[in-house]
Amino acid sequence: MTGALAVLERHASGSRSPRLFVLSAPSGTGKDTVLGALRAVVRGLHVAIAATTRLPRPTEVSGTHYHFVSEGEFARLRDAGELLEEASYAGRWYGTPADQVRDAFSRGEDVLLKIEVQGAATVRLKHPDTVLIFLAPAGIDDLRERLERAAAERGVVDPDEIARRLGEAQREIACIPGYDYLVVNHLGRLDETVRRIAAIIEAERARVSPRPALS
Repeated sequence: MTGALAVLERHASGSRSPRLFVLSAPSGTGKDTVLGALRAVVRGLHVAIAATTRLPRPTEVSGTHYHFVSEGEFARLRDAGELLEEASYAGRWYGTPADQVRDAFSRGEDVLLKIEVQGAATVRLKHPDTVLIFLAPAGIDDLRERLERAAAERGVVDPDEIARRLGEAQREIACIPGYDYLVVNHLGRLDETVRRIAAIIEAERARVSPRPALS
């Protein structure tokens, strides 16, 4: 009974151990829009900002969307052990600064990482109780429509690039069985998507013991 009361007291006081969440999604699925809306409805959640060697897009701001760094600076972070995970995607490097996770945990906040499937596997190995969420399009045709629309808005429609992204998306979708949760982001149903992810986070926060890692 004493152990059960201790668990109850921790949850009631809000002093439970912070949780680590990962959100992965194929390029073009709308994860940045989803995360922007999620921040407004889930309290006590720090969304980590990854470092990347790719150039920023016209609408992206360093420190808000990514930390845009040089190849040399990324190599320094990696060699110094300052990255929780790192992965190469489309010829560019991405990685999560470990100090963001440490600092958020010290504040008692949960942390959500926006990373692709290779990075998610690395984090799961290092932190087996990490909760993995896969955000998926309704289908390949849905994703193709999203990618073509985004390309048209930028004024640069490259069929080869769209085909490459679709191929990469299919490889990522094949990794869904290794995730804990699957959320489909239907076009025009952002609120529904955000509610589903928020519900997953709240359910995991209420767990008496951490979710065991998948074998």
